[in-house]
Amino acid sequence: MKKKIAILGSTGSVGKQTIDIIRKNKKNFKVLLLTANKNHKLLSKQIKEFKVKNVIISDENSYLILKKKFKKINIINDLDKIDKLIPSKLDYTMSSISGFNGLKPTLKIIKKTKMIAIANKESIICGWSLIKKQIDRYKTKFIPVDSEHFSIWSVIKNSSPKSIEEIIITASGGPFLKLKNKKIKKTPKLATNHPNWKMGKKISTDSATLMNKVFEVIEAQKIFDINLNKFKILIHPKSYIHAIVKFKNGLIKLVAHDTDMKIPIFNSIYYDTDNYFETKRININLLNDLKLNKVDVKKYPLVNILKNIPKKNTLFETLLVSVNDELVSLFLQNKISFEDISLKLKQIINLKELLKYRQKKVKNLTQIEKLNEFVRLKTKSLSVISHQR
Repeated sequence: MKKKIAILGSTGSVGKQTIDIIRKNKKNFKVLLLTANKNHKLLSKQIKEFKVKNVIISDENSYLILKKKFKKINIINDLDKIDKLIPSKLDYTMSSISGFNGLKPTLKIIKKTKMIAIANKESIICGWSLIKKQIDRYKTKFIPVDSEHFSIWSVIKNSSPKSIEEIIITASGGPFLKLKNKKIKKTPKLATNHPNWKMGKKISTDSATLMNKVFEVIEAQKIFDINLNKFKILIHPKSYIHAIVKFKNGLIKLVAHDTDMKIPIFNSIYYDTDNYFETKRININLLNDLKLNKVDVKKYPLVNILKNIPKKNTLFETLLVSVNDELVSLFLQNKISFEDISLKLKQIINLKELLKYRQKKVKNLTQIEKLNEFVRLKTKSLSVISHQR
């Protein structure tokens, strides 16, 4: 029987890699739903190739183009109706819509799928309590797809959190790790030139500031329900080791794989079967020269934010994600400097009027959406004005 699947964000990086994996074994899959923002040209090719009957594309102009082109399939431009568009229970869903836009459809589709793989940081960081509630309610299996979280999951999935002593998440250090000349201007072009991974501009910039690792630790703490103090970040320039877990019984387990997101994606798709993914041979040279080092907090000051993360689920994480997202967006538009990302982020999250969100508990999606919108506007206003001065 064919595995019925949906891909949310099929034209993005993770979505395209998911498509590539399915393409190699088409006869075993039936793609019931694809969603995209506005890349109608690529989405059109995907629709034709996989004979997809249900499509959501958010951009109005792109929607009109596709609606005219495909008259016999269900095409809408409203992600809020995602659960109503799915005709039957899905076997697998890849949730890879980037940013806050991915949270609502993720929450809605959980009840319609047997298994959900989530590659959306914002959804987990800001709305994990809501996602977990849905997962438990509908008995949906969940697998994280970020390489670090998939690595941790693969090692501890049958272990009790109490049996774990320490978890190490590795960071490449980004494109400025070995930069010695402090006079070189850190432009968007340089910041997004990641040494190991092929990623989007936003996540590449987060890698350069190490904010992506701050988010990954928060994400891991929520997913695995393990005390934040048990997590550590180490610099590993080659990105070959993705996670190291030390158990209280003395065992230390580590997960290594090539810098290819298709590996965790493939394993999430085939989590219940014995399929094989062709990869390179084990790199002995890399294993003999791992070069794991502590994070230089002077170079990556945002790592210190982890000391301020509340123990309970609060709106502070939404505040943090929203401020960072807006600052990175301003940097990529050349409206603020690279250094401003760290400086302004710390200033804004410590504003008196925003401190209350460290205590406010996450109750619903509307709460998260309103705070995100408010904080983005405030961040943009404060940052652009101060930069112009």
